[in-house]
This record gives sequence, C-alpha cells and structure tokens, in this order.
Amino acid sequence: MDYPELPDFQYLTEELKALFSLKAEYGAKGLADHAVKAALSLKNIIEEIRCIPVDEEQAATEPNELSAIKGLRPAGPRRLWSHLNPELYKEKLEGSILARSAGCTLGAIVEGWKVEDMESWARQIGDPFPPADYWSEARSPESLRYNISRCDEYTRERMNGVPVDDDLIYTQLGLLLFEKHGLGFTTEDVARMWDEYLYWVWIDMQWPLERFRKGVCAEKAADGNPWQQMICAFIRCDPYAYVAPGWPQKAAEFSYRDGLLSHRRNGLYGGMFFAAAIAAAFAVDDPVEAIRIGLTEIPRECRLAQEIRWALDVGRNFRNYRDARRAVDEKMKGMHPVHTINNACLVVLGLMIGGRDVSRVLSETVAMGLDNDCTAATAGSIVGAVVGKKGIPERWHRRFYDKMHSYIKGHPVFSISDMVSRYARQAQIVSQRCP
Repeated sequence: MDYPELPDFQYLTEELKALFSLKAEYGAKGLADHAVKAALSLKNIIEEIRCIPVDEEQAATEPNELSAIKGLRPAGPRRLWSHLNPELYKEKLEGSILARSAGCTLGAIVEGWKVEDMESWARQIGDPFPPADYWSEARSPESLRYNISRCDEYTRERMNGVPVDDDLIYTQLGLLLFEKHGLGFTTEDVARMWDEYLYWVWIDMQWPLERFRKGVCAEKAADGNPWQQMICAFIRCDPYAYVAPGWPQKAAEFSYRDGLLSHRRNGLYGGMFFAAAIAAAFAVDDPVEAIRIGLTEIPRECRLAQEIRWALDVGRNFRNYRDARRAVDEKMKGMHPVHTINNACLVVLGLMIGGRDVSRVLSETVAMGLDNDCTAATAGSIVGAVVGKKGIPERWHRRFYDKMHSYIKGHPVFSISDMVSRYARQAQIVSQRCP
C-alpha cells in the first residue's frame, strides 16, 4: 500500500498560528474573520476527503459486522479448553499479567523513541541494549506520566509497584466491566465505563467518545473516525482473553464488542486477533502457535492478516530487533507509528525472536521501538500465559509488591493477587454459562 506524499501540515499549522499571533502583536485588524475562514476551509477539505470513495473490493474483505467477520475466517480450533483447571489457569494468568506489566513498564519511559535514541541513552547511562532489566535511569526523572507516576519510578531502583500506564488501565477497567455488567455487556456499557471512570483517553478513543456523549449510539460512534485503524483496540483486549482462557473465539467476540466503540476494519481486528492469541496462549506451549491461532478469528484476506502472515514468514530469518524493525519500516513505509498493523507485526517478531524466553521477548520488542510499551505489553501477555509465573525471572516482578497503580477514578491502586482471584471468578462464570 502506497501512502501519498503529504505536505508538512504540522509546520503549516504552526506557521499559521504564529502569523496570527504576530499580526495581532502588530495591531492588525480583522484577524478573527480570517481565523474563521481558515477553520472553515480545513473543515471543507476534510469533508471532501471523507466523500472520496474507497475500494469496494477491498472493503468486502474487511467487514465490520461480526457475522460477516466470522464468515471470512479461516478454519480454526475456536475452543481449546473444554473446562477450566483453576490452579493451572491462575498460574498462567498471573504469568500473563506480570509479563504484560513488565513489558509495559520497560517500554513506558522510552515509548515511541527512535531505536538510535534508545541505543544512545543506554550507552550514556551504562545499560546494556537491548535492555536486560529495567532502565537504571530515566531521561526526565521528575516528570509525571499521567500526572501520577514519576518517570524514575519506572526504573529498577525506584520502582514501587507497577507504575501507571494506559496499557494497563484497560486490563484493570476490563475487570470492572465484567463485574459491573456481566457477560452480556454491550458496546454502550463500554462507552459508559470510559465516561464514568477515565479522566482522559487517547485520540482514537476520544473522537468516538465525544460523539457518544453527544447522543450517537455506541455502535455507530466510530463511523468516520480518522484514527479507526490505530492501536488502542488491541491494547484493551487482554481482559477478554483472561475471562475466556483457551477459548479464542469467545475472547475475540468479547473484544469485538469493546473495539466496535472506537475502531473499524483492521483496528477492530487488532483487538480480536490479540484477544484470541492471548486466549490460545493459555492452552499451547509455543507463543507463535498462539499467534497462528489468533489469525483464525479475523478475516483471512484483511490487511492485518496478510501482514501477520508476512511477519511469520520473514521472521524466521531474523535474529534481533534491528532486523525486525528494518523489515517492518521497509514493508510499511509511511504507516503511522501507532498503527495497529506495523505494531502488531513487531509483537509477532518479538515473540519469534524470543520464543519462550520472557526476558528476550520483552527486551527485543522494546528495542524495536514504535509504540513499544504497547507492543512489549502484548508480547508479554502472550508469552506470560504460555510459561506461567514460574517461567518469569524474578527481576521482572520483584519490585511490583503486589500492587498496580491506576488513574481509574476511585481506584488508585489494584492488588495483582486480588485481580487474579477476581478474574478467576469471571473466567469460571464464562466457562459455566457461555455456550
């Protein structure tokens, strides 16, 4: 897919703002009228672009209706565990949550950095790269992330519980969703949870949430969302796997109800794919096998599925993060750095390089860059479910102290062991009551 060569809109916008300010400082008149005219011109071109028809043949391979999605899936196991073994499940669930938290925390303070910048920072502070443990220092130690956790609280010496991060917020919020609304939760319930519990959300979620607040029904709120193929549906998907372990089809169905609020097509499939893969990871011995099973829950010929198959093919030749990132950049030149597809491929490649070695999976995935707290969290969730808590080196969770910080209203801290027990109750309900 070729992206068009675009002007530097950000620079042009900054120039326009600076010019308005300059003219105001020099006493120019009539600026307000020109500001209205400029905004109207932008809105008009946005509407013109919205009206440009899309490729209908491609759209037919990427439906948004669940029944149509199911009709285009390849054959799959659908369900791997016919019943729940409570002790085995809890061991694997704790492994998944711990490795997810570790990957997220490792990537958080270098989120979105260029690979070269991470390499340079590691040399400057004397850390190995890819990182073998949490960073020893943060570039801006006193800066607050999400107005709660200082950046140095993500480092190995100052960590006191899992620091706050949006990728983990949805692991917490999903649990509250099931406890409040049960197995029959709707997309509208998800929207109300966001509205009630979250101070803010990322822009690919903010756009539909604002429409929902204005009265648009939740299932339609993402129609026209310019960010509908970005990453946030797949960072929210873990709870749906946690309550449906060994049941990829059910996990994907739950994730669909959530993702429909904000995403369409490949953005929507990203949540379904990874929910299915994480659910499968509870029942298989190989993280890559979980990925292959995840593919059976999304349309065979959608762009996401095509690129994941590409990653599975070329990844056999890769040995490190440099190979992986270079290949993804070349294959997906021009793609947004927080797009679902390129980041999903990095998750897959991190798992292929690291296998069952949790430390290598986390370190190589973070080293690949892009949205690397998201990718390392998801890779951690999968490999952690495969190997269980016993397979995770202690250094990755030693300083978690059984607590996970949060910016969910009224829930500043979650106990990890309590989350495991509460998820276990929900998983038991799903196992017993869902057809």
